[in-house]
Amino acid sequence: MRGCLLVLFLFAMAGAFAQAGQKRLILQATAYTSSVYETVGDPFVTASGMRTRLGVLAVSRDLFPALPFGTKVRLRDLGTVHGRGKGEFNYLFEGRLFVVADLMNRRWRQRVDVWLPDRATALRFGLRLVELEVVEYPRR
Repeated sequence: MRGCLLVLFLFAMAGAFAQAGQKRLILQATAYTSSVYETVGDPFVTASGMRTRLGVLAVSRDLFPALPFGTKVRLRDLGTVHGRGKGEFNYLFEGRLFVVADLMNRRWRQRVDVWLPDRATALRFGLRLVELEVVEYPRR
């Protein structure tokens, strides 16, 4: 009986460590603004009901079960998908917690969308790779 309990305990600990290891993801990232052409409904209100601001993050619907509304994350700019400009947008990311508050269009998968206040910066952001680190999940 003790052996069974010990094995169960070890599996539980291994599961906890595996979950802790899954707190970092490398994802493609784009940027969006509060343009009526880039949003559905009120362009200044996210799908969760939060007002848009720097620090709002939209996730693709396939990531939503793992990153529900209210999840707090940190981002690090890894550069374009072609390997250029690493860290160019870290000035927007450093010291800032992002909150998952919006959803992307159904056509996107394994992607996040960073809200930015102006279109020129969003276009310059382009398609980049980011390292996403989960800091805190919402309380249920």
